[in-house]
Amino acid sequence: MKSSGTIIKCLLGLLLCLSSASSSAAQMSKHFVRGSYQKIVSARAGKPFIISLWSLDCTYCRDDMVLFGKLSKKYPLKKAESWVFADNFVDRLRYEVDTQWYGELPRTYFYDAQGHALALSGKLDYAQTEQWINGSKNK
Repeated sequence: MKSSGTIIKCLLGLLLCLSSASSSAAQMSKHFVRGSYQKIVSARAGKPFIISLWSLDCTYCRDDMVLFGKLSKKYPLKKAESWVFADNFVDRLRYEVDTQWYGELPRTYFYDAQGHALALSGKLDYAQTEQWINGSKNK
């Protein structure tokens, strides 16, 4: 069985920002363009992980970032990726992520090791998120 640290690297390994970022944040982030989502998901095949889509001007998004911060302290995170939408035609990128997503934020995808995703819009619940993390460790 994998350690909590190994699992959490897969689970909290990705955060996507949907707003235009400041220059310093953009320098630390990768550019999310057409085809990026499939590459992200393919690179994590066989591992559970979480994708969190958020914006700087979204109140609940900030709450989710606090939640993920607490979880990353409890389950040390060695590597996380940050991506910024880098196409003025945001609808095209959003459609590539999920044809059923209409842009509401925050939007979180919980991927299991088989590649199935549970999509949730709105503020996350800490206990439910941690329960998913612990449940994915046992599968």
